[in-house]
Amino acid sequence: MDPLLLLMGSFFILIAIRVPVAFALAISSLAVILQLELPFMTVVNQMFTGIDSFPLLAVPFFLILGRLMNDGGITERLLNVSNAWVGHIKGGLGHVNVLVSMLFAGLSGSSAADTAGVGGMLIPAMLKSGFDKDFTVAITACSSVLGVIIPPSIMMVLYGAMGQVSVGALFLSGVVPGILIGFTQMGYTYYLSKKRDYPALPRMPFKDKVTTTLKAIPPLTIPLIILGGITAGVFTATEAAAVALLIGIILVYIVYRESPMKEIPSIFGEGVVMYSLSIFAVATACVMGWLIAYLDAPAMIANYMLGITTSYYGIYTLLVIFLLIIGTFLSPVASIIIFLPIIQGMGNAAGINPIHLGIIVCLTLALGQVTPPYGICLLIACQIGEISVPRAFMATVPILLLALGVIILGIIFPDLFLFLPKMLMPSAFM
Repeated sequence: MDPLLLLMGSFFILIAIRVPVAFALAISSLAVILQLELPFMTVVNQMFTGIDSFPLLAVPFFLILGRLMNDGGITERLLNVSNAWVGHIKGGLGHVNVLVSMLFAGLSGSSAADTAGVGGMLIPAMLKSGFDKDFTVAITACSSVLGVIIPPSIMMVLYGAMGQVSVGALFLSGVVPGILIGFTQMGYTYYLSKKRDYPALPRMPFKDKVTTTLKAIPPLTIPLIILGGITAGVFTATEAAAVALLIGIILVYIVYRESPMKEIPSIFGEGVVMYSLSIFAVATACVMGWLIAYLDAPAMIANYMLGITTSYYGIYTLLVIFLLIIGTFLSPVASIIIFLPIIQGMGNAAGINPIHLGIIVCLTLALGQVTPPYGICLLIACQIGEISVPRAFMATVPILLLALGVIILGIIFPDLFLFLPKMLMPSAFM
């Protein structure tokens, strides 16, 4: 049997029968290594090489920071400031849902953490206020996707580390699309609220708005410190994540004092466990990624694509369709590591800027967190809202199409996403 067919065929079969992704990656890779009679040390070497990356150390810091935010009262402060400024608009809690996800994204870098933290508070509140269950779950899941688009983003850290692309430039390129997607979601919320007569919250006096905002300023400075420090060359993305976590610890346990300090060891322990599970998947995915490159799949696929079209828009269209498909059943992390050689091969064939390619890939794969059967954000939101996944997914379709429209806009006008990194980190384009 053709080794590449064995590799991908066995992997998809294992996924179909619900074998955990990390083990499916390992088993299918081992099968091909046995067939090719490659030394078993290849597996160990590739696993070690894949995770021996300084930027990947940023991931556990962001994971722990997300947990601190939920337990330490920071998420509640973000909810209050969002309510202060957009709660009075028609469909108030829906707008609050989107805005708090945008603010949360600037701190956690994780969509799942956003869904669990924000959704746990807002889904019951929206249902109690009279919002339809399907829309409530849909807007919560879709707005959570901003967690891996607006910097800092764990997915961008991984893409930068694996693809040898500037993480800081990727962070900056995610600002504009993240804001645009957030605004389109708020626009759709307003449209549906007028149509279905969803309620608005009472308008808060300006004095109270200022007071509420001042209370939320300390955590809101964290993303500014991260981006400012990276672009100024003060520290790397990993060092920025460590600084952000340190500030989070100071805010939660010294400034706000809403959680006892005795919880710190358990929170760090849970963060290590979460990271160990994800890093094992990264390690096994690195073996498959190496095999894909070893079998010359990127060149074969690039040549096949060029046989269909050689245009910039044609290549990007095929790439986006490919990413939308694999995003339905694989996590963004696994998708990036497994298919990065193919993705970059297609990008090189079309002469696409590596940073622009990276942000389009991250944006498109982010949508997979809402599309079944993987759709981790949709699954979490459905569990909180007690609604079936098919019903909730149908409500997400218009919101996802709006996000896809933003991605297409960025493909047509690359500088829309790239003008910030070009202005603040020009060295990344040299």
